Amino acid sequence: MKINQKLVIRITTLFFLSLFLWSCGPKISVRSIPAGNGPGDKLFLQAEENFQAKSYIKALELYNEYFYRFPHAPLAPAALLKTGAIYSAQNNYSKARYAYRQMIVKYPDSHFLPYAMLDILFSYYREGRYKEGIRYGDEIPDNKISSGHIIRKYTIIGDAYMAMGFPLDAVYAFTAGYKKSKTPENKLIMEKLKTAIHQLDSQQIVSLLNRMEDPSPAGYFMFELGLKHAKEGKYKNAVSVLSEFIEKFPEHENTQEAVNLIEEFNTQIGYERYTIGCLLPLSGRYKAFGNKALKGIELAKWQFDSSGFHPSINIIIKDTASDPEKTALAVKQLSEKNVAAIIGPMITAQSAAREAQARQIPIITLTQKENITDSGDYVFRNFLTPSMQVKAIVSYTIENLGLSRFAILYPDEKYGTTFLNLFRDEVMAKGGEVVKVESYDSAHTDFATPIKKLGGIYDKNTEAVVDFDAIFIPDGPDKVGLIIPQLVYYDVKDIQLLGTNLWHSDKLITMAKKYIQGAIMPEFFFEEKSSEAVREFVNNFENIFKEKPGFIEAVFYDTAMILFQTISQPDTHSRALIKEELMNMDAFQGVTGLTSFNQNGEAVKKPCLLKIKADGFVEIKDW
Repeated sequence: MKINQKLVIRITTLFFLSLFLWSCGPKISVRSIPAGNGPGDKLFLQAEENFQAKSYIKALELYNEYFYRFPHAPLAPAALLKTGAIYSAQNNYSKARYAYRQMIVKYPDSHFLPYAMLDILFSYYREGRYKEGIRYGDEIPDNKISSGHIIRKYTIIGDAYMAMGFPLDAVYAFTAGYKKSKTPENKLIMEKLKTAIHQLDSQQIVSLLNRMEDPSPAGYFMFELGLKHAKEGKYKNAVSVLSEFIEKFPEHENTQEAVNLIEEFNTQIGYERYTIGCLLPLSGRYKAFGNKALKGIELAKWQFDSSGFHPSINIIIKDTASDPEKTALAVKQLSEKNVAAIIGPMITAQSAAREAQARQIPIITLTQKENITDSGDYVFRNFLTPSMQVKAIVSYTIENLGLSRFAILYPDEKYGTTFLNLFRDEVMAKGGEVVKVESYDSAHTDFATPIKKLGGIYDKNTEAVVDFDAIFIPDGPDKVGLIIPQLVYYDVKDIQLLGTNLWHSDKLITMAKKYIQGAIMPEFFFEEKSSEAVREFVNNFENIFKEKPGFIEAVFYDTAMILFQTISQPDTHSRALIKEELMNMDAFQGVTGLTSFNQNGEAVKKPCLLKIKADGFVEIKDW
């Protein structure tokens, strides 16, 4: 039986195209093939027509009939190949391999031989039988297949190694395919090679580079090695490798990125691991707070150094004087001293955060200023924010006490309006209702007018109507101590009193003891808390400084201990790694509670809630 030789070649080409289509999923898509004039050709044409119509069962029947009736015809191997292809597309890989092996054995000189071998290899991969596939692929001789087939072979073998979790072996396979094939398809294998390289460690990459002759993939190996060194905190090594990379591969696609990385990595070189900077207002109007904070840091250093497990901590203290320009200059000076990280400041946090971020120095600020961590990924905050306080108060009063109707009496200034907006939004979010809102001038001492409005009192003959369950007053003890008795005087009473952490003051009890009982407020630090950590902290502080610690001392103590423990970790070889360690820190058990940081650098903390009872404060246990 005679058949046009071009037909055989065209089947070869079309099948090769279909093979790549099948690699994306179980679908078959090839064009029809023109038939010759013999009876076998008409039968093959019928099989092709059913094949194109997706009548695969009928197509299989006709291909099989053709093969058994015309085993010596030029298209007999093609019939076996199409039979295997249909089974492969239907995920019946054992039958597919049987058809392909028949073709290989019976027609060893066929043009279709490489396709059959490659689809056997691919069938093992699709079944997840990676080891068998790799063994079979190794038996396919490269000198028997074309350049396109070579890249296909090594791509499948490399993919199998990757699926098994052996990226080094995958690199060998992808590299072999890249070297032996110079077809346009080598761009695909290069992408796979880069993925595999990314999963190697630095020692494996160095070993491969020492034996690599082809400069094309070598550039990717060098670039990845630089990244690996940086990830390990070895920034000097990273800069050295990337500089060599730029010199050897000036036109590489990653060259500009390498230039940018070198500039970034240079900022990480030369820092003093156990040296911490500290920004505090030790002069000016806030110096009292600065001195409290310093005592907390000093106690943390004494306790950490006393363990003897790590080098002694060196603390460089800078006075900000609560001045933004002095603060920015202090950060610059600390950078020149190569500090590992910075604690503070309290008042001028924004200027410090901007400067520290620009110099890529991790900084933990202690401030209530809004959006402070938006300055960048090196900026953290560990403080009791208005949002934390409001969430705690509202959650407890609504969910635990069952209250739902609230009034707000606030000072008409930034502190008051900040808490007003946060409280109102949180109440609404929790399903409660703010029924009354009144403001007052913080310069006044008589609050009769706003209190009368809250009680619906418009003349001397009107009785107060209290239509709310609780009242929130965000102000300090000096003003709240005057307001609470006046509330009672105008019969705005028998309601739950709610405040901020400023209410945690003995002065408030002194001023309004009779009327303030049962008032609730949030706090981070309660010196009478029953935990062992708090008792030890309080005892040590009193023994050293001969006074009791408060929230400022406690939160700076915790912040210092967080940084001390972070820099002493074995993998924190750079400021960047200190930053990552802080970001991924497990909840730190401190005297102000559990502390971790979210992805924005904000502290994740749960305040405790305190209630005024008799002459003091007690912790609310069911919170």
